[in-house]
Amino acid sequence: MATTSSCVVISDEEQGYDLDLFCIPKHYAADLERVYIPHGLILDRTERLAREIMKDMGGHHIVALCVLKGGYKFFADLLDYIKALNRNSDRSIPMTVDFIRLKSYQNDQSTGEIKVIGGDDLSTLTGKVSILLKEETQDIIDTGKTMKTLLELLKQYNPKMVKVASLLVKRTPRSVGYRPDFVGFEVPDKFVVGYALDYNEYFRDLNHICVISETGKEKYKA
Repeated sequence: MATTSSCVVISDEEQGYDLDLFCIPKHYAADLERVYIPHGLILDRTERLAREIMKDMGGHHIVALCVLKGGYKFFADLLDYIKALNRNSDRSIPMTVDFIRLKSYQNDQSTGEIKVIGGDDLSTLTGKVSILLKEETQDIIDTGKTMKTLLELLKQYNPKMVKVASLLVKRTPRSVGYRPDFVGFEVPDKFVVGYALDYNEYFRDLNHICVISETGKEKYKA
């Protein structure tokens, strides 16, 4: 595991950790290969991203837009760290929140169709500085096509600025070259679950980010 100026890079050779070293729900014990990113490391990196966002975007009124469902844990934890910084530092960010949902995957394959669901009234973004917070859905970081589609949608509402924070980005030959403004981890081309990332709605209740096994894919196949 290495670091760059922008994120933590997990190499292709990284095997992760034995499941026996961590607290894994028993109902998932046979469905996972390895723990890939432990929960404590996720939280520490998220706290650092909160500091970077405060430094870069402090002084603006921010609309924080959460990409559901996979982004809700990252969104909640990141906002908690930003709120703590607001309380305990000389610089603070006034912030409002909204939610949007994307759907493009069934099992571990993209359907090729991107559906945008939710967002009470995205016209509230007009003239505002917005930060789009996502953990990852497999298609968003696999190719970047979904995120580019969403950014085009948001531009219709004429925000002053839009920046994207993502816990994960994936190295893959399918990428269109898109990269978020704030990144937690760069990971190999593996299908990962946990920390609100799902496989057909399962594994969202898993604290760690793990690699799903072939047994798990078959068991929870739609």
